[in-house]
Amino acid sequence: MIATLGTTFLRRPHGAVWAADVLRVLTLVSVPVATAVWGGVAFAVMSLALLGAVVPRMLGLRPTFDTAVVLLCLVAAWSSELDWYTTVFLWDKVVHVILVGLLAALLVVIASDLGVVASAPRAGVLLSALVALAAGMAVGSVWEIGEWLGHNFVDDTIVVGYDDTIGDLAADGLGALVAGFALPWLSRERRIVQPMHQRG
Repeated sequence: MIATLGTTFLRRPHGAVWAADVLRVLTLVSVPVATAVWGGVAFAVMSLALLGAVVPRMLGLRPTFDTAVVLLCLVAAWSSELDWYTTVFLWDKVVHVILVGLLAALLVVIASDLGVVASAPRAGVLLSALVALAAGMAVGSVWEIGEWLGHNFVDDTIVVGYDDTIGDLAADGLGALVAGFALPWLSRERRIVQPMHQRG
């Protein structure tokens, strides 16, 4: 897996991959723009979004999966800077369901590439859904810890609280479970490019 990350990332775009690549460029541009307007916290948030935009291309995910991850990372980051989480009704929960679901599926793909878990087509729908649920709850827990740290040590306007945290984790679990059922489809049709010295 590690040996193919660079060559897969650098492959020429084709078809629907162009849409994801355009979103990746927008994410890259968003880093300095948001930093200039909102400062260091915005830089951290947009940098995480950029990481989320890069990883799917490195893994050669099918274009639909790739585009969805990049789009949701970008939307989630800008939602933070534009205060949509606190001003738009239930927007926070919608983003948690969709984004964490996609990130959980992404983690399962990485884990299967590393041999930690069986790939979704081999594991079957139910097992894939349960593994994705566990991954989603892990992502959600890290997210909530990050919010707590940010609220207490960086910016006290970051919303935290018992009800918010429980609601977010419930949304994370729901999104991860749904994405897990879709994993056998999401993890197919990957475009992984082998390094030149490994090609026959």
